[in-house]
Amino acid sequence: MKTLHMPTMPNDPACASDWPDNARRRRWLAGLAGSALAAAGWPLSSPAAPAATPSLGGAAAEATRGPRLVTVGGGITEVVYALGAQHHLVGTDTTSLYPAAAQATPKVGYMRQLSAEGLLVLRPDALVAGTDAGPPVVLEQIRSAGVKVELIQSDHSWDEVRRKVAAVGRATRREADARALQQNLDARWASVTARVRQASRAHLPKVLFVLSHTGSPLVSGEATAADAVIRFMGARNALGGFKGYRPMTAEAMAAAAPDLILITTQGLQAVGGAGQFWQRPELALTPAFALRSSGHSLLHLDALELIGFGPRLPDVIEWLHEQVLRA
Repeated sequence: MKTLHMPTMPNDPACASDWPDNARRRRWLAGLAGSALAAAGWPLSSPAAPAATPSLGGAAAEATRGPRLVTVGGGITEVVYALGAQHHLVGTDTTSLYPAAAQATPKVGYMRQLSAEGLLVLRPDALVAGTDAGPPVVLEQIRSAGVKVELIQSDHSWDEVRRKVAAVGRATRREADARALQQNLDARWASVTARVRQASRAHLPKVLFVLSHTGSPLVSGEATAADAVIRFMGARNALGGFKGYRPMTAEAMAAAAPDLILITTQGLQAVGGAGQFWQRPELALTPAFALRSSGHSLLHLDALELIGFGPRLPDVIEWLHEQVLRA
């Protein structure tokens, strides 16, 4: 495999006068990226980078108008489609899988392993991503090329969703549409959370989130997206006292004693389905295992839907809360 080498732009303000304006600088880097990709044998044709010719019409012409946007983070990409602004998309990351049309967009790689050349060859005007996107040096190269980069703070709150809507509205110059969408989402969120509060009880069921996409399963502690979802749904995290994720051990299961187990659909498929999942010996120590025949003690949703903190979050919490009431 050939290794691509891209010279980095000087970050010292003293060197700023040695470089052309942002538009020319972006064209220079994009051209260099294209040359590097061609040298590596990568195809450069992309439906997201059509040539702007007078003969274009219909959807193709629409795609050439307005800001060219790359989104990194499935929840952010969902907002673009919710706004009806998908014709601005020229690229997305590999977590952007919903709606189905997003899967057909040119991919710029995994959110934490982006490359400047892979992004700049798409000639974006703006990049909207979460603060977990990177590496930082790549984001700085993209900024230096004249691309507007907006990073959205992730704190697993409803405000995180609101920040995504506002950022996409700015990037696509659809601020009014974004405000209208946010009003609708806020009303839906208020309705769902009010129902959760009204149904709250003295003894909240304990829910354990299991992450098992690859390797040994992990369980979620505090300060995670899963922990926030569990609280939103009107339950409590079966594990506390630590942040992040830990291996799923027999000791952890016995201490947690979850009434319900929450897992992603992808994680459940990775272990061979519900039948195979329940065969893990450590699960036999839990109340959820005793209730497995009811079909209500193991809950699963698509990973992006469950913990992507996009515009579908109110629907996710509503469904999960209904499962809590049935437990």
